Amino acid sequence: MIYMRKSVLLLAVFLIFATVVAGQTTTHDLHMQIHEQNMQTHTQLHDQHLTAHRQMSEQHQQLHNEAFEKFSKERQTRSGRGGILLYRSGNQRLKLVEGNHPAARYTGRILDNGDGSVSFDWSGTYLEVAFTGGYLAIRVSDTKKNYYNLFVNGKQQGVVTTFGKDSLIVIAKGLGKKQNIVRLQKRTEAEQGKTTIHAFELAAKGDLVPYDPGRTRHIEFIGNSITAGFGTEGLSKDEPFKPQTENCNLAFGAIISRYFNSDYTFIAHSGWGAARNYGDTARVSKTSMKDRMMQTFDMYPQPQWSFIGYTPDLVVINLGSNDFSTKPHPLKEEFMAAYDIIIKNIRTKYGNIPVLCVAPPLRGMAFEYIKEYCDNANDPKLFFTAYLAGVHNRDSDLGSVGHPNYNGQRKIAQNLIPYISTITGWPLENKPVK
Repeated sequence: MIYMRKSVLLLAVFLIFATVVAGQTTTHDLHMQIHEQNMQTHTQLHDQHLTAHRQMSEQHQQLHNEAFEKFSKERQTRSGRGGILLYRSGNQRLKLVEGNHPAARYTGRILDNGDGSVSFDWSGTYLEVAFTGGYLAIRVSDTKKNYYNLFVNGKQQGVVTTFGKDSLIVIAKGLGKKQNIVRLQKRTEAEQGKTTIHAFELAAKGDLVPYDPGRTRHIEFIGNSITAGFGTEGLSKDEPFKPQTENCNLAFGAIISRYFNSDYTFIAHSGWGAARNYGDTARVSKTSMKDRMMQTFDMYPQPQWSFIGYTPDLVVINLGSNDFSTKPHPLKEEFMAAYDIIIKNIRTKYGNIPVLCVAPPLRGMAFEYIKEYCDNANDPKLFFTAYLAGVHNRDSDLGSVGHPNYNGQRKIAQNLIPYISTITGWPLENKPVK
């Protein structure tokens, strides 16, 4: 009897415990179901939010695209007003103005595409534009990815990248509604892509206005990587090349142009020579700078440049190091013939302007051949010089892949400025070379 009572008692306790555990399990399952439902609801709300955000972004982009398409279609009927189109984007009223607007000042070789846009690829090409309304953006496309120095009212504001088929890049905003000036300078070479500026976007009451920078001189620089500014921002001579560290604004041509308050054009391509390009297996390259210098674009053989856009006051040529950097070297007569084509091209297109031939710093074949060519040319406007080894050092003055950095480029510029002053009659001024 006692045993049975204990058994009954244990059974009762077990049933009570089981009931409690079952109740806890049921409660836990209920909590889990509620948690899962909450998670599903949260996920649904999150997805709805993302969908709405995506739709708003697409609608905003569609507004820009529709406005740009309408702008392109209507340009023929609006040509008398400079291709101006007013439209609304969200709560803003904006104005689109064609990329080839007469108030947009391009320096360098550009192509007017006939649809209101302009294209270019040579390193150093720059745009200057004055505008009112406090806001400026550009509609731009690029075949690859290029880097640009951005200056607003004379002060550098950073670096802008261009890429993709249709980008809207805000250049300046929140400025005073008075006149502001923007300068956009292509710091990378043509191998990084061809840029097309389709249109400018302004505040509805803003305008592009004529701009005169007061520069009356123009220098054209024909050269290779040194002229293009290859690796000028590199931190050491052992650093590999990156497009981000190429900056033509720190190259000797831009430095010299700033000193003389001159516009400039760069016809420069890294690795190229007068007769033979760096690393070519042939003694004479099929295409070299003697051919490229005649083109509107660096990377495209057509169209040829018209040579109507500008006539420089001076041409500076810095070629020859790549011709003899690796073997096989061109023969003397092959190099001289290619150099002669370059000089004759300049004379045919620009007339009797001063031409300064700068030889490579090492007194090798290029140095001797160029000096001999200039001495025997019977051309009183053809001049010879060189920045000899030792003008800059071989360590702290070098950037990427052993090319001169900004400090080295400044020393090259300081070496060439007196020659240019003598050739042109432009006076030396008491100001820093930077």
